[in-house]
Amino acid sequence: MSDPMDVLPPEYRRLRIGDAWRDAASGTTFAVEDPGTGKTIAEVADADVVDGLAALDAASTAMPGWAATPPRRRSELLTATYRALTERSEEIARLITLEMGKPLAEARGEVAYGAEFFRWFAEEAVRVEGRYSTAPTGGYRILTVPKPVGPCVFVTPWNFPLAMGARKIAPALAAGCTTITKPAGQTPLTMLLLARIMEEVGVPPGVVNVVTTKRSGEVVSALLADARTRKLSFTGSTEVGRVLLRQAADAVLRTSMELGGNAALIVCADADLDVAVDGAMVAKMRNIGESCIAANRIYVEEPVREEFTARFAERMAALSVGHGLDDGVDVGALIDEASVTTIGELVADAVDRGARVLVGGERPDGPGHFYPPTVLVDVPDDARMLQAEIFGPVAPIIPFTSDDEVLAKANDTEHGLVGYVFTRDLQRAIRFTEGLETGMVGVNRGLISDPSAPFGGVKQSGIGKEGSHEGILEYLDLTYAAIDLP
Repeated sequence: MSDPMDVLPPEYRRLRIGDAWRDAASGTTFAVEDPGTGKTIAEVADADVVDGLAALDAASTAMPGWAATPPRRRSELLTATYRALTERSEEIARLITLEMGKPLAEARGEVAYGAEFFRWFAEEAVRVEGRYSTAPTGGYRILTVPKPVGPCVFVTPWNFPLAMGARKIAPALAAGCTTITKPAGQTPLTMLLLARIMEEVGVPPGVVNVVTTKRSGEVVSALLADARTRKLSFTGSTEVGRVLLRQAADAVLRTSMELGGNAALIVCADADLDVAVDGAMVAKMRNIGESCIAANRIYVEEPVREEFTARFAERMAALSVGHGLDDGVDVGALIDEASVTTIGELVADAVDRGARVLVGGERPDGPGHFYPPTVLVDVPDDARMLQAEIFGPVAPIIPFTSDDEVLAKANDTEHGLVGYVFTRDLQRAIRFTEGLETGMVGVNRGLISDPSAPFGGVKQSGIGKEGSHEGILEYLDLTYAAIDLP
């Protein structure tokens, strides 16, 4: 099997600005490591403020031409991107696994998911509509005209290095906006490869710019302070989101924020336990649990607690841990040593407070950033993991005895991204859907992400929606014209 790095030769491990692949102005680089070994796999350009503003120059210069490009042509380029990603799925997936750590099967799923955003928004590009109507008082007409908001700055996370960029770039391009993406420092390679692919399919220079940097704060701050930037979209922690929102407020920027989660997964006594266990495994272990929509707290109604726990723990114990590129691996490496340390501290805190570990709980020896699938019971309400976003393969199971009790516990968090409920009672499912303070709910289903559905949270889990028809609206301003017609 060829080296996954072969897909991205050194000349493309630089900044993509306008029509060029270029070194950072300072000439500096930073290392990207394989989480499964801890070894460096590449050096990429380390941009500073000068480079960030050069990317904004390119995006601003390209903006009028791209906004004037016929929607059908924009649609064709997005479709071509979808096809290229699909045709090159295996090599892209191997690169994702190498720099992020997830198993190859998970990486293949991410490529398919990310590609679908380009297909979906290729279809949306030709369906951007205004309206024309008679004013209720008569005498004039109301015309609304949607227009692209302008150059957009995207800050994307490391856990889905292709899909999170695709979820922002595709609707922006469909709407007629140009883009600057600052990928996470741990996983910049996949975004550089996406930029190369979009260059190859014919996306014009300056429309898709990528700035890799370890100096994220100063580079992004400079971009947000520049009057030419008109939109910010960020996926990441609530803490960083708050900082970016304060900076965006000074320029009154349009913002989309997909922030942290603390998802409750509720298993009712009347649930189909086969469905519930399967759903809980997906909701907890997709992407090694390194997902904002991962089940963070699993609440199980008392009559089925013992059976569900035994079955779920057995499934978790059967998962194999290893390098994501190895055959048969279910659980790959976590992104870095800090993540392993944080998860270990959360487990230790719960145990210190009286929790019991049924499965896992101790990291294996050897290189790489690994932590085993872990199940805990008897987790007290004051355990830190019930309030913190675990972001790893650790599942606390907590019993409940009434719907009111579990709803109160599920909603007792600043976050409100997603909740899950498993029940065969339709009325109960609706009550939970309405009662959970979340932007999304999975009913008898552990996987909710879909490019055709509106993704986003409430409370401190975010602002705005990504995906679906609503997703393109985040990149459009609306001009209203009153046309006199006596």
